[in-house]
Amino acid sequence: MQIVLHAGAHFTDEGKLLGSLSQNRDLLAQNGIALPPQSTYRRQIRDTLGQMNNATMAADYKGAIMGGMIGDAKPDRMILSNDNFFGVPRRAIRDNCLFPTAGDRLRGVSSLFYGEDLEIFMAIRNPATFVPALVAASPNHPIEEVTDNCDPLALRWSELILRIRDAVPHMPVTVWCNEDTPIIWEEIMRDMAGLDPATPVAGGTDLLRSIMSDEGMTRLEAFLADHPGVTEIQKRRIYAAFLDKFAIEDEIEEELDLPGWTVPMVDHMTQAYDEDVYRIERIPGVTVLTP
Repeated sequence: MQIVLHAGAHFTDEGKLLGSLSQNRDLLAQNGIALPPQSTYRRQIRDTLGQMNNATMAADYKGAIMGGMIGDAKPDRMILSNDNFFGVPRRAIRDNCLFPTAGDRLRGVSSLFYGEDLEIFMAIRNPATFVPALVAASPNHPIEEVTDNCDPLALRWSELILRIRDAVPHMPVTVWCNEDTPIIWEEIMRDMAGLDPATPVAGGTDLLRSIMSDEGMTRLEAFLADHPGVTEIQKRRIYAAFLDKFAIEDEIEEELDLPGWTVPMVDHMTQAYDEDVYRIERIPGVTVLTP
């Protein structure tokens, strides 16, 4: 079985991806793809990994976990999603690294699901907006604790991806930038489900709808209805054009109000992030989805 681990990151799609995929349950079932309820595996996998201390024990747990998720069904592919898989927000940064426990957790999952083909899917986002989001999500914890007094300019997603590849080199990794997500939502859905690139899916404009005015969405839908033959590449350009004109500013603007942060610093972090994405694209075993 192919098992997809959608590991967030935090504050990217925030559950919307599963919501869009769930609109296609019949299509997924017809193609042998299971989408188990999160209540059947999030806590169960976390607790099981805490109890396992060697690969031999994993065989004792695998059957129970799988049975709880899919019963007697035998799908070809299964999608699991948990943005806390690599850790909770207040522990996402340690020693200037993002999600330092990711490698250990993936090794545990690899042991638990031994014999299955596992893939990792995850979104990344500019540390200039990611760090403030982590801080905002932990209001009862000091900034110093949440950020581990990190140097924000030192944070690199490529360092995390390289650690993942080193820990579980047999697991392919698919990555995309949160900033691009509204434009490539349908591609993310299809790739995660393992569907053909031309397969129509429901929910392909869900994320656009959340950041575009009602007038913009009405015009977009009318435009697409009048141009049924547009290619996927053309569709992305159309989405970008409509977003440029009809985006809801409050939905796309980010608050970057952290002590000591300056505009030049944020600009520097953003430039470093763009360069980091370029590095990730060149890591073997990694696919980066782009508009």
